[in-house]
Amino acid sequence: MFIALTNNIVSNSQNFEGGIIFGANTSQVGGDDLSGFHKAGPIVGIFSNKSINSQINLQFEMYYINKGSNNQDMNNDLHTNYLVPDITLKYIETPLILQYYLKNSLLIEGGITTAYLMDGYYNDLYGKIKNQSNFPFKKYDIGLILGVNYKYSENISFNTRISNSIFPIGKEDSSIFNENNNYNSITKGKYNSVLSISVYYHII
Repeated sequence: MFIALTNNIVSNSQNFEGGIIFGANTSQVGGDDLSGFHKAGPIVGIFSNKSINSQINLQFEMYYINKGSNNQDMNNDLHTNYLVPDITLKYIETPLILQYYLKNSLLIEGGITTAYLMDGYYNDLYGKIKNQSNFPFKKYDIGLILGVNYKYSENISFNTRISNSIFPIGKEDSSIFNENNNYNSITKGKYNSVLSISVYYHII
């Protein structure tokens, strides 16, 4: 009986994997009138993966990620985006993902993610805008994820994915800025869009 129980524990443990995540992302905020994936940032975290069957994995992740937008023409007085503030958002994100094997080393994935906002603010030419008395962004961002995962070796996987918010991320506090600025428009809201590339190192 002891041997059978031990074998069962070992067998179940073999269905679990885990490790660390290193990556980079580029993002934009739909609804701020600054189009383009111009905001770059790091991704650092951990993951745990369980095999459901020979074709499907369930994966949980937790990592730090920067999102937001970057106005590359903020100081260009000939451009329509002159002096329009951009956005910095710092999250702890926790995706729950289903992965499906297309081939032995190639998987497609999809899932839902919840992110907790540690800090979020608008920037002008001089950096973080002061006196943002009403926190302009919601504390949680819920989104959908689609991606592709390639198992390069037993310990290393490469991943690329896209994610997008389901619900608006801004509180749309128009009192912070001039009412004539559309980038804080309550009529359309703001949504994170993120493209990322990451390396997954399997420790167990």
